[in-house]
Formats: sequence, C-alpha cells, structure tokens
Amino acid sequence: MTSHAPDPPATGLSPTTMRKVERASGDLAGACVAEMHRRLPWFSRMTADQRASVLLITQAEAAGFTKWLRDPTIPSRPTTEAFRDAPRELSRLINLRHTVVLIRIAIEVFERELPKYAATEAERVLLTESVLRYGREVAFAAATAYAAAAESRGAWDARLEALVVDGIVRGDAEESLLSRAAALGWDPASAATVVVGAAPSADSPDVITKVRTQAARIGRSVLVGVQGSRLIVVVNGPTTGTADAEQVLPALTECFGTGPVVAGSTVPRLADGHRSAVEALSGLRAVVGWSGAPRPVRASDLLPERALAGDAEAERTLIEEIARPLEQAGGAIEQTVTAYLEAGGVLEACARQLYVHPNTVRYRLKRAAELTGRSATDPRDALVLRVGLMVGRLARARGLW
Repeated sequence: MTSHAPDPPATGLSPTTMRKVERASGDLAGACVAEMHRRLPWFSRMTADQRASVLLITQAEAAGFTKWLRDPTIPSRPTTEAFRDAPRELSRLINLRHTVVLIRIAIEVFERELPKYAATEAERVLLTESVLRYGREVAFAAATAYAAAAESRGAWDARLEALVVDGIVRGDAEESLLSRAAALGWDPASAATVVVGAAPSADSPDVITKVRTQAARIGRSVLVGVQGSRLIVVVNGPTTGTADAEQVLPALTECFGTGPVVAGSTVPRLADGHRSAVEALSGLRAVVGWSGAPRPVRASDLLPERALAGDAEAERTLIEEIARPLEQAGGAIEQTVTAYLEAGGVLEACARQLYVHPNTVRYRLKRAAELTGRSATDPRDALVLRVGLMVGRLARARGLW
C-alpha cells in the first residue's frame, strides 16, 4: 500500500515548518495569555475561570490559524467557525473595546514568535503576512458577533421600553414598572413628565431614534413609546424653573407629527408617572376646545376644556385652585370676581353693580389673583375663573363640596 505525503500548505510553507507551527499552537496561546496578564491590569483582576475562558478562545485562535495556513483560499470559514462563539462569550465578561485589545495583543505575540519557526527568510515573510491577514479576519469576526449581540439587545430594550411606557399609561404596579425602567438605565428617583401627541408618519424605529437624538442634545433621558398614531415621551428632570428647563418641551415637540402636543404635570418620581400621563392624555382629548392653544401646551392650562369634556380630576383641580380659595376668602371677593366676569370685564360697570368704588374692585381682583394665580383681567384666566366658579357651584349643589 502506497503512502502519500500531506499536501503542501497553500501559503508556500514547507511541510516541516507547517508541522512546527502546528505543534507550537498551544505554546503560542499560553504566551498570548501571559502577555495579556502582564500588560492589562483589568485582565489580571478577572477571575481564574474568566482567564481560562480567554485561554480557550486563544487556543481556538491558534488552531484556527494553522488550519487557515493550510488552506487560506476558503474565505474566512476557519476564522468564522473558530471565533463565532468566542466574542459572544467574551461579551459577558468584557466589552468590544477590551476584546479588540486582546486580539491585538494576540496578533502581536504571533507576529513576534512565529518567524522563529521559519526555515528561510521567505517563509518568515509569509508567516508575518499570514498573521496580519488572519488578524484582520479575526477582528471582523469579533465585530460581527458584537454587532449581532448589540442588535439583539437593542430589540430587547425596545420591547422592554414599550412595556414601561405602556405601564405608565395604564398605571401598572410600581415595583414592576420601576424594575423595568431601572434595567433601561432610568433613575427611578428623578422627576418625570409625560408628553403626548401625534406620531410622525415615519416608521416607529426612526421616530424613536429621532426622539433619543433630540433628548441627547438637551441632556435629558427619555422613555419613548409609539401606540398606533400616538407618540408618548417620558422625559426626566424639571421642565420649568430655569431657562434650560423651559426649552425641554419645545425641543421635544419637534419630534411629534402635526397637531397639538400636550404635557402633563412634572411628578417627583417615575412611580407617579401615571398621574402625568392621565393629565396629558386628557388634555390631548380636550385641546380641540381651545383653538388658540400653544404647541406644546400643558395639561394644567387646559383645565376648563378638560372639565367640560368630563375629566373629574380637572373638576377637582378647579375646585381646589379656584372655587375653594375664593369662597374661603369671603363672599366679597367671590362676588366681585363673578360680577366683573358678568360685566364683560368692564371695571366701572362692575363697580356700579356692586355699589363700590372702582379701586375697591381693583383691590379685590388683585386679591383674587393672589389666591388663585389667575387674573380676571386676562382673557384666558377669566375663562378659567368662570369655569372654576361654575364647577364649584355645581359641586355644592350636588352636595359634593
């Protein structure tokens, strides 16, 4: 029976050199890990099991390299097979930047050690070039694996984020909502404001990306959800009080489609986000009643429209902020505000109706503004006062107050 010698490597290396490289693959892997341990402080802090995993991966790299040396014409198959799972394992321990550093060190060790196994100068050149080519394939394989992992994590985060936003709208249990939000990197203790409006006609991923980009520009974190034709954004931090805070809502409004954009009140923590969401959604339904509403508009500025649309919370707010303070201030204040509104905002007519001096009317209206934060001389505030007093009278008549 005739024996056949193994085919010479396609790289042009002699069979003797090839056997030396194959036998040295284990030593090369050990040298790589020793170099990583020497040069990388964070590598030294890894556990023994983690370092052993890196050693196994490096050994697979060395074995894959020798196979590739025998047949480099197969487009990256040895590399892909050897390293397809390695970056996925490494990704549980270290990030992509650290993985690139490890690969670079391994390639440097290979480039330094392999030429000593060459029989001629030509073989030294071939081995050096092969290491560089193979290193490129390894780097691409690692990048591909990490990209796939990032896409998978991104899809999971998007689903989790949608659940959090939906939970805020529906008022889910605080514990489950906060744990999911924390998994997304949201600080549960930070203030939150819910903003709602029409979603643009673009696809949901593009809309969410646009909102995130805009939020990053103003230095805020957001949770975004697209529910049918409706876009819901939860933004952290205050939205009033400073010039920068006042610019948050107008900046985010640019991400919405045509039509009104309504913001609920800013709640002290995400666990109270449902209250802000209820206000914002109620305002979005009622904003059509105010033809001159600004964009964005706060739900607190839509109290009359919300109350007329049947929002019980808006009615309670009007009672607490308008009707009750005016009643507790004494009959004269409430009577003067009512008379002024009935007189169409004419000061002299109101004074004649009440048989008082116009300055008395001015004083009482100023006092009413201090109590309610609404000035009867402002057309919009006058509407809020009128509806608030009306809601208060109806509540008293029904025995609810």
